Amino acid sequence: MKGVFFNEHGNINNIQIGEVNDLRISPNEVLIETKFSALNHLDFFVIKGWPGLSLQKPHVIGADGSGIVKEIGSEVSTIQVGDRVTINPGISCGKCYNCLSGNQVFCNFFSIKGEHEWGTFAEFFKMPEINVLKIPNEYSLEKAAATPLTFLTAYRMLITQAIIKPGHIVFIHGAGGGVSSAAIQIAKLFGATVIATTSTPLKVEKTKKLGADYVINYREMKDYTKYVYIELTKRRGVDIVIDSIGNVTFNKSIRLLKPGGRLITCGATTGPISEINIANIFWKHLEIKGSTMGNQGEFHAVMQLLFNSKLDPIIDKIFPFEKIRDALRYLSDEKRFGKILIKIS
Repeated sequence: MKGVFFNEHGNINNIQIGEVNDLRISPNEVLIETKFSALNHLDFFVIKGWPGLSLQKPHVIGADGSGIVKEIGSEVSTIQVGDRVTINPGISCGKCYNCLSGNQVFCNFFSIKGEHEWGTFAEFFKMPEINVLKIPNEYSLEKAAATPLTFLTAYRMLITQAIIKPGHIVFIHGAGGGVSSAAIQIAKLFGATVIATTSTPLKVEKTKKLGADYVINYREMKDYTKYVYIELTKRRGVDIVIDSIGNVTFNKSIRLLKPGGRLITCGATTGPISEINIANIFWKHLEIKGSTMGNQGEFHAVMQLLFNSKLDPIIDKIFPFEKIRDALRYLSDEKRFGKILIKIS
């Protein structure tokens, strides 16, 4: 089969498209013919590599995907050949205490599709049955590929970690990103007031259409923390900050919070190292929580909201399989707003 892979860590110039070995499934796995895959910043991190990451080469990347079931293992009972499906990209052992208690993200073997095992940027990919979800006939395969990683991440951040309530004021950095655009919709659905940042006038308008109550162009208003504190929250501060940016926003996130507020972080696209004033944390009794992906219950809950049209993924652009390098470059383009897909077959 054809796949997108690399033989050595580096940058996107290391990416190749070519023949890779066909996949064999175990009794509890499902083989899926890929129709669409979605890009994530995780793809960059895997291509670059990090200390301790040991992959068998060649390695196929890609976390999100949708398609048609082509083969099922002998123990699979909930999925049939021909089903239209999407996936929860978070994979765990399914047998340990954490997995059995709904804490798959704490499993010692937890990873994300395309991270430690072959991903979805290929003509076929395989998944454990428990991670495969049938999609309604009227739901598009494009949307089914665009939703899982970002909406699951945003859902857990807001519902489980931040414990969002109606009336909360939620601040979301970088509205053009997949997690952030999902978080805006989820926060509004659960009755919050949303303040978001983005980088261009066009993105400001798109963010407003997503439902954000206030949108700040951070290139035009570099010190927006005072504006938010004094003008928008009347010296109260915000209840929740959703931060997937990291280094350049983390201190601002802490300053934006009211006493007792919660900062939820799921990534660091601008770098993981940040100097912070610890006094701001203990003086305001802040909670800082990390969050990665979610459990199967959270996955099914957020996907049902999507299937019922309560939420809707924003798809920016769809690239053909052969233009994967162009798609990866576009992922870093400030013009991007929403998810980028790869059409596989």
